[in-house]
This record gives sequence, structure tokens and C-alpha cells, in this order.
Amino acid sequence: MKFTITGSLGNIGNPLTQLLVAAGHKVIVVSSSADRTAAIEALGAQAAIGSVSDALFLKDAFNRADAVFAMTPPNMGGQDVIANTIQAGKALASAIREAGVKRVVMLSSVGADLPGGNGPIASLHNIEKLYNELPNVSITFLRAGYFYTNFYNDIPLIKGMGIIGSNFPATTRIPLVHPNDIAAAVAEELQKTTTGKNVRYIVSDVRTPADLAKVLGTAIGKSELPWVEFTDEQSLQGLMQAGLPEEIAKLYTEMGTGFRSGKIQADFELNDSPVTGATKLEEFAQQFASKF
Repeated sequence: MKFTITGSLGNIGNPLTQLLVAAGHKVIVVSSSADRTAAIEALGAQAAIGSVSDALFLKDAFNRADAVFAMTPPNMGGQDVIANTIQAGKALASAIREAGVKRVVMLSSVGADLPGGNGPIASLHNIEKLYNELPNVSITFLRAGYFYTNFYNDIPLIKGMGIIGSNFPATTRIPLVHPNDIAAAVAEELQKTTTGKNVRYIVSDVRTPADLAKVLGTAIGKSELPWVEFTDEQSLQGLMQAGLPEEIAKLYTEMGTGFRSGKIQADFELNDSPVTGATKLEEFAQQFASKF
């Protein structure tokens, strides 16, 4: 089969490409960087270099594909982030329609059922709506948990202040996911023959921040590492001090309030909290320690 995947060779695209090539499929990898061409070809795939906001380029990249993995890149610039991400989603939807693609797997997120109050996830809610309007296309909305790899961003805080935290309490139940588990789920879904529009959650583990602090802390030799619940203002200021543009910092702070209220994870829980990913927190903790 022939698959086109967006997202270049990132944390998901790299293992996904390897899985699909190993299974004997032809794979085209869309990347915005020509510097990635050699790495893509080294995996046995073909590179398509261009922007995910360019519908004409994407149409050519999607041509004759049996299925497409659609991933809109996060943080589309420091301003108008939601609007820019939705615009990329529009280009992807247009290309899917114009190229006649019949099977799509879209990377979405826990909380994408909500139109707002979920930070950057709001863009995925709107893109899901765009894809739902595509006629005669089988789509799986793969709603992923909170990436384990996001916790790498906390390493400076741990080293500098001896704490880890965010603007939600230590008792919050957070659906977590490893990019490798997302890649495995995408590969499985791309090779399926399905109809209609479907939602699938991909989550590796469901744990509390208290668990996170204990398990990650133990892995790095800091078993008493505390989880600190910040106020929204403290969270916002901390993110900005870490170098995030104000707009993005506000979106991530809003996402934290969504986890705190429980509304981001509510639909996942209503669907019986399916945990199908293989990578548990304790395994990720060893990877975290190697980066610390």
C-alpha cells in the first residue's frame, strides 16, 4: 500500500515511517525542511518537501495514496496560533478532498470534543469539524493523551528549584501517552479498512501528578521530588520566563485549568478510559532519567 504521512521525522513520524516501511509499504513523508530529505530516504521512504499550509503541494503529495496520516504542527508561530493551525487544517482537508483520498488518520487530542477552555486543543476541535464534513472519506480521529515527552520541559525547573509542577493539583488524573504508542496506533489504523468517522483514544497510562513526581523523581535520584500546584498567574509567568510567547503561554495555562476542572479528560473517562498504549510511566521514567 501507499501511505503519505505528515509531521516529518518527529517523535511520531520517525517510528511510524519505520513501522510502515518494515511492513513493506511505500511511504511518502511530508516535511517542511529540505534538510530532512536524506534522513527520510535513509529509512526507505520518499520525501515531499513543502508546507502543510499549501493545499496544492499537499494534493500532489496525497495523490494516489491509499491512506494519509494528517498531523497539524503545533505552535504555528507565536501569534494567532489557533487561527494558523486551523488554516493548516483547512489546507489538509482541501488536499484530501481534491486528491480523492479515501482513508485518513488524524492526530487529535484528549479534550478535542470541546470547542474552548482547552488551550491549544481548541484548534484540533475545529479541524475535526472540517474533516467531519469531508464526504466519502473514512476518518479515524486519534485522540492522544498528554505526551510524556512534554515533561522534558520540566528538567530546568527540577534542576533549578528542586520541584515539578503545573496549575493543577497532585490528585488530578491525567491520560498520558508515549509517541511510540501513537505511531503504533497510527500504523494499525492506516492499514485498516473502515467506514465513516470514528474516534479512537490512544493513551499509555493514566496517572496523577503525585505519581509523576514520585516515579520521575526516583528515576533521577530525587525520590522526594514534590509536585507543586501553581496558580494560573504563576504558571503563565513561569512559561513566559521559560521563553514561550505570551499567547502560547496563555494557551498552555488554559489547558492546565481544563485538566484541573476535569473537563479535558471527561469524554475519555465517559468512554471507559481506554488504555491501549504499551509504555507505562515507569518505563518512560528511565528515558526521562537519560535526558536529565
